[in-house]
Amino acid sequence: MTTFEAAQLVAAREIRTKLRDKAFLLSTGIFLVIVLASLVLPALLNSGPAKVAVTDGASVAVLQEHGFEVRTVADTATAEQLVRDGEVDAAVLPGPVVVGDDESPGDVVQALSVEPQVRLLEPSDVDPFLKVIVPLAFAMLFFFTSFTFGMQIAQSVVEEKQTRIVEILVASIPVRALLAGKVFALTLLAFGQVALLALVAIVGMSATDTAPGLISAALPAIGWFVPFFVIGFVMLAALWAGVGALASRQEELTSTTVPVQMLVLIPFFAVLSVPHDGVAMKVLSYIPFSSPIAMPIRLFDGGAAIWEPVVALVLLAVTAVGLLGVGARVYSGSLLRTQVRTNFMTALRRS
Repeated sequence: MTTFEAAQLVAAREIRTKLRDKAFLLSTGIFLVIVLASLVLPALLNSGPAKVAVTDGASVAVLQEHGFEVRTVADTATAEQLVRDGEVDAAVLPGPVVVGDDESPGDVVQALSVEPQVRLLEPSDVDPFLKVIVPLAFAMLFFFTSFTFGMQIAQSVVEEKQTRIVEILVASIPVRALLAGKVFALTLLAFGQVALLALVAIVGMSATDTAPGLISAALPAIGWFVPFFVIGFVMLAALWAGVGALASRQEELTSTTVPVQMLVLIPFFAVLSVPHDGVAMKVLSYIPFSSPIAMPIRLFDGGAAIWEPVVALVLLAVTAVGLLGVGARVYSGSLLRTQVRTNFMTALRRS
């Protein structure tokens, strides 16, 4: 059996094991429900345009222009009674005077207020709320996927050490084939989960009126997010396997995986805490550990030149190759030390 064939065998085993894992299937289902609910529920909870009773025709055109359902009535008493009965959300009397039930109808007041004319030089088709949510979704997607799947890689490695099954595996196939199979399988599963979430998100957006503008604006960022996600995940996956092999039992994973946890946590919070159009964000979009999050966000905001993601992706790929080597050395240098926890530098020297 060649190394490639052995890696394929390990990958197939890891994928079958995960697809039979109820916890993995349940977590995937929960993520799908959360994504779909976050897109569809706001539209479902919005029961339609607010209803306003009007006693004269002076305000009808303005209210209709702002999307209100206008009901013209004969007098003030009728309008106020409709508000009390809950048949309309507010009433507009001559003056104009806006009448509410137990709180001020701010949307009606705002519609009738005189505002200065606003002219945008570069109008956006994307809702301002979505400009906040979509970048956050990029960051959360890479963070949670790399963290949860990374911990699963580390747990799988230390479980094989605890049960001593790793000794049988290493006697049958090369260590590098075992590592390559694990990394490939978990990368494929992670990408499959992300693709499924993206598909559900697109289906959910198609049920709302935000879909056309949002999809067209997000498409370039999504296109670049895919290679950044895959290479970034592979870069971290080998490190997760390496630090997982340092532990001799599950209880030691908390301490052995801290360095890689920091490589995931710090870039995530750094990207979310700086302005999207600032110098710090531009720097973060070139740092390999934060570029899978920062660069797609800059592309979505339209703040990155066409050459910038190419440069950032090359830097990420070069770093990934280097860290794959480090992770492989740590993994091979500590995998068969099943009785005691292995020091990082000791594992590097032993490999």
